[in-house]
Amino acid sequence: MLKLSLLEFFLRGIPEQFIFICANYVFSNKTIDKKALCISTILLTISSYLIRFLPIHYGVHTILFIITYVLLCVFISKIDIIKAISSALISVIILLICEGINVFVLEKLFKIQIDMVFKEPLSKILYSTPSLLLFGITVFIFHRKFYKKRAYTNVFN
Repeated sequence: MLKLSLLEFFLRGIPEQFIFICANYVFSNKTIDKKALCISTILLTISSYLIRFLPIHYGVHTILFIITYVLLCVFISKIDIIKAISSALISVIILLICEGINVFVLEKLFKIQIDMVFKEPLSKILYSTPSLLLFGITVFIFHRKFYKKRAYTNVFN
């Protein structure tokens, strides 16, 4: 089980799922619907929180998360299923790369023991924030790239 505290739910879960849903809009090249974005973010955060409480092996929760993510994007955000699947996989890969970079920097450059950091919820949030920021910046860069391709139209309703 990968239990999360309520502090992690609010300070890490909600911002991370918000970026995930935004990434789906960006990678699907679809205009962002604010209402669907908010609803999807809340439902994905709650789903992710509940999935982590299931007694399953590490990695299986990621597959369940992707399935939930795709279903929310298809049914709430009205994104084509093929685009939703591909953007979900791209988003998860980008997040994993960002987390890998963060762990590498913490362990190799700052000589921080990751095992000790991730036992404490507050330190876990603080030390994982750079990967979340990097993920958000990466999605924003993709957004700007796609934004220019759309001849400078606004992607927000």
